[in-house]
Amino acid sequence: MTLKRMDNVLIVVDDLEATKAFFIELGLKLEGETTVDGPLVGQLIGLKDVRATLAMLRTPDGQGIELDKFHTPNAIRFGPVNQPVNTLGIRRIMFAVDGIDALVARMRAHGAEIIGEMQYGDSYRLAYIRGPEGIIVGLAEQLGGGGAGV
Repeated sequence: MTLKRMDNVLIVVDDLEATKAFFIELGLKLEGETTVDGPLVGQLIGLKDVRATLAMLRTPDGQGIELDKFHTPNAIRFGPVNQPVNTLGIRRIMFAVDGIDALVARMRAHGAEIIGEMQYGDSYRLAYIRGPEGIIVGLAEQLGGGGAGV
């Protein structure tokens, strides 16, 4: 048995519509949206009386981000929404992009907060932005030719 690929990353959110709009503006495509509930769902994820709405989004190369809004039981928030990048746990999602300046400007116009920007040698321009629910998104634009990913 071998690992084939990463299929998706789950982000539990309170404001599904705002978070979905943020990722669509970033360039992901909405693949589908549904509500799930019942004992089989609860058994799978280890909760009782589950009802959740989920939206699946895909990057242009097919990677998935699943956004889940729990109706029952209520989602639990640990700590403030705008936690710093060094908080334990999964802290950001990074995307390879073209036209980083225009993308950052467009995302800021749609409410994203800029955390910081930098250039990594002659290889990459990087920007971290914060979107709805405090989600941190890294953007990396490769400069020049070739090289490994960030």
